[in-house]
Amino acid sequence: MSLLYKIITMLLAFLFSLMGFSQQLEGQKLDLDFEQVKAGYPIQWIDMGDSEYAIYADSVHVQSGKYSVVIENTGTEAGYKALALVLPQNFKGDSIHLSGYIKTEHVTEGFAGLWMRIDPMLAFDNMDDRGVMGTVDWQKYEITLPLDPAKTEGVYIGGLLVGKGKMWLDNLQVTIDGKALDDPTLEVFVRAPLPAELDKEFDAGSAIAIPSPTTETVANLELLGKIWGFLKYHHPEVAKGNYNWDYELFRVLPAYLKVKSKEERDGVLLQWIRKYGTLAPCGTCEAVTKDTVLQPDFSWMKQLGMSQELQRELQQVYENRNQEKHYYIALEHLVGSPRFDHEDLYATMPYPDSGFRLLAVYKYWNMIEYFFPNKHITDKNWEEVLKEYIPVFLEAKSELEYELAAIQLIGEIQDTHANLWGGGDKFAEARGNYFAPFKVSFVEDQLVVVDYYNLELAEAAKLSLGDVITHINGETIASMVNRLRPYYPASNEAARLRDIAENALCSPNTSLLITYQKAGKTKQMDLVLYPQEELNRYHWYKVDEKQRSFKLLDDNIGYITLANIQTEDILEIKQQLKDTKGIVIDIRNYPSAFVAFDLGRWFVDESTPFAKFTVADVNNPGVFTFTQLVEIPNEAETYKGKVIVLINEYSQSQAEYTAMALKAGKNTTIVGSTTAGADGDMAQFHLPGGLRTAISGIGVYYPDGTETQRIGIVPDVVVQPTIQGIIQEKDEVLEKALEILKK
Repeated sequence: MSLLYKIITMLLAFLFSLMGFSQQLEGQKLDLDFEQVKAGYPIQWIDMGDSEYAIYADSVHVQSGKYSVVIENTGTEAGYKALALVLPQNFKGDSIHLSGYIKTEHVTEGFAGLWMRIDPMLAFDNMDDRGVMGTVDWQKYEITLPLDPAKTEGVYIGGLLVGKGKMWLDNLQVTIDGKALDDPTLEVFVRAPLPAELDKEFDAGSAIAIPSPTTETVANLELLGKIWGFLKYHHPEVAKGNYNWDYELFRVLPAYLKVKSKEERDGVLLQWIRKYGTLAPCGTCEAVTKDTVLQPDFSWMKQLGMSQELQRELQQVYENRNQEKHYYIALEHLVGSPRFDHEDLYATMPYPDSGFRLLAVYKYWNMIEYFFPNKHITDKNWEEVLKEYIPVFLEAKSELEYELAAIQLIGEIQDTHANLWGGGDKFAEARGNYFAPFKVSFVEDQLVVVDYYNLELAEAAKLSLGDVITHINGETIASMVNRLRPYYPASNEAARLRDIAENALCSPNTSLLITYQKAGKTKQMDLVLYPQEELNRYHWYKVDEKQRSFKLLDDNIGYITLANIQTEDILEIKQQLKDTKGIVIDIRNYPSAFVAFDLGRWFVDESTPFAKFTVADVNNPGVFTFTQLVEIPNEAETYKGKVIVLINEYSQSQAEYTAMALKAGKNTTIVGSTTAGADGDMAQFHLPGGLRTAISGIGVYYPDGTETQRIGIVPDVVVQPTIQGIIQEKDEVLEKALEILKK
């Protein structure tokens, strides 16, 4: 991977972190001359790039005002660093002009420049063909790009340094058709509302009461749900935003529920589809490409008893499907994860009526059907799930039953990223908000006390590290796990048990009756529980924020934890630990900063591929294709010692991706136990009733095509904690790593 390609790739990915930031800047005067400084940093700006660079305000060398900003390579390698700001408004106009002053000192192996990008991938310029090199005093530089406000989703500006040396940046100016951003005659582009946004007919409810469904009704509703989702993501008129597709369901449902035969059913469906007009021939609708990994499964069109005429009508929609921007679905730029647009929360109806409950299961099933990259590796055939859950959702008699139906459906995709992340108030209420003062985990298939949230309260409870809890309120732990399993979505059993353990000792009451084993003796007690806010209860793992992210252990062995690592630590880590005989990198946590490349490049002798992804195709829903291989570029001076990476079920998502990157090093060994099996960027979406959930939005594979979803990162050396080790307060996984390094 070339340096320039890496810069462009990382810069595009970085822009998403700015989108929410832009909302904070609305109404503020943009700090284009870097005068708003806090702790030596321009406060409105965000930076990204390699860690061997410093960014700071300079009050000595300025072009105007009190400060300029400096980007300086403080290391020995030619990487890059960029500053970025997103414009808070989408302005009307034909062109946008960025100017600014740059001063450089000894810039080599790259260039200094301004950059500007208009999303979604409408225009981009970073001066790579005319960048500033060498030592140059203050000079003005400019970028002009064409505007298309109707298509624009974001405009980003900034400056960057590629390679070695130092640059100053000052006095930026942005104009639209020659007008400054504070010109009162400059207009903000406001898109006219689409018909889908003006349709409010069912905002207060569907007014549809669906009786307890018969087998025939369920079969008919299954067919309707699959056709509804197929049209949502394929039909050009729906894609344009001409229809509130949720409410179109409620318009066809009353007649559909009354059908008495298949012929009558298919007649209603044909009339419904033809309501949206005759489609123009599509000249770009290819079925698959050579890079296709997964294809849509339309076998249901033949298996659900539709007439030939209805099948042909659906085939016509597929052959002339939407190829333009889609109102309901898009892909995050470069990352490729799905973005489910314009999906209303319907938060004012926590217990939706039967029409909206049916809509919820339709929405979820079709989102997974067309845009979940790991649908093919679930235990249950996804084609059968819709039929199974239609009666579950329709027969939910309360808000709690609706939430339980939703979380069970979410669990069917077996993705640790997929859970009830918002809403679900009744489920949380039933689970309770009183907790034990100590942490328990499954060790050797038993529920064991492994840590304390509050030492004083835990000691009062008279339970010690290594004590084994066998019953809760008279129920065996094995029975409890089986009962709770459907309500704890997870990619694999290790992640599920991790999450069950976290809530095993919680209750809506202030005590639980527990039976436990201490030193071979069985005991019983009423365990006092405490409100969560009194316990300083940490999620999954403990982080000591007072400690540095790295240290030197005995026998000249380095230790790095990613739980509190910062990108600015990387340079010092390389300086302090370069001469050690080995390094332990602990990722039994979630990294506090993205360091997969900055740290990983230290351990490879040459540019090394370590992953590839599958991404969805909005123009052909259900198709997934492989991206190019992702590579870690090497450094001139690489670490020569052995590297041990520690993982377990707490290693999830970015932690797993980082472990993959570190594994690319030739001297790297993975030690521990299977990870959570949920890699890939999260894609979030809403369901009726104020429910929020998510999926792993891209498929993550090793270069040879081996999947990581559900499997997780498989250790080279398997080590798991033991009860005896817990009693003796040993970190047996770390001890094994040190043993390997010392040998």
